[in-house]
Amino acid sequence: MDIVNETIFIEIILLGFSSDPMINSGLFVLFFVIYIVTIFGNGLMICIVLLHPQLHIPMYYFLCILSILDLCYSTTVLPKLLADFFSTHRTILLGGCITQIYIILLVEGCECLLLATMAYDRYVAICRPLHYPILMRWSMCFKLTTLIFVTSFLMCTLPSLLSPITICYNQVNHFMCELLAFLKLSCDTISSSELEIFGISFFSLLLPFVLILVSYICILSSVLKIQSTGRSKAFSTCSSHLAVVGLYFGTAMLMYFGPSSHYSTNQEKYSSIFYVIISPLLNPLIYSLNNREIRNLCRTMIMRMVIIF
Repeated sequence: MDIVNETIFIEIILLGFSSDPMINSGLFVLFFVIYIVTIFGNGLMICIVLLHPQLHIPMYYFLCILSILDLCYSTTVLPKLLADFFSTHRTILLGGCITQIYIILLVEGCECLLLATMAYDRYVAICRPLHYPILMRWSMCFKLTTLIFVTSFLMCTLPSLLSPITICYNQVNHFMCELLAFLKLSCDTISSSELEIFGISFFSLLLPFVLILVSYICILSSVLKIQSTGRSKAFSTCSSHLAVVGLYFGTAMLMYFGPSSHYSTNQEKYSSIFYVIISPLLNPLIYSLNNREIRNLCRTMIMRMVIIF
């Protein structure tokens, strides 16, 4: 997104949530705890996958990539948000604001495609187990990872780079530089930008979501045919992925499908909390709580850390 200033702005003002010091103090504690738990949970997940050879399989490899993306989400947004709670001059440099938008767009696209890839991985593992070693060999996993990042850049980030807008205002009713809120600073009508966002959202959100649904319909059909003992394990494996998909895609599609001018910025702001802050917090918790092997390894690693310190 090339920015052309009608009036020269060096900084963008972020209004955040409130100007009340008491409310900001409470929100600081809440989001600080969320940030620490997010860093600890995703960092622990990455360490567990990297340090234990029995987890060096495609399912946990993609889970590790998901944790890395979640760390990018949180680190891009939360440190600045925490600092702003005690600041009377909540500003961000224009260059920093644009960079934040690009990073969020890239990570959003990657996470959508990654969740679809994880659904495909579960489909092959459950529906075509004999072909799994061939279809999900390591060379294919690395190619899929490269494809995810390249496709996300071309589909989500590059269109913004090639679509310049002229901004006439520098005050954003948001806690971060988010694309829909930032478009409201434009001097011109944003109908063409809204149409572009809708088109990109169709390919980056709706298509991966449909692929996930198709994968799990096939999985459900196969699971219902197996014995009850295997059925319980398969449902447990897939339920965590479905929980992540429901939370992430639900809030993202609520925001991006439909013209942004028809929604209040407050609605966009509070919806952003779920997929930028809450989802990265819950992802490692959901996966670890639904996976006995991860739970046991987490318990062992935490006990070792406690002994060391």
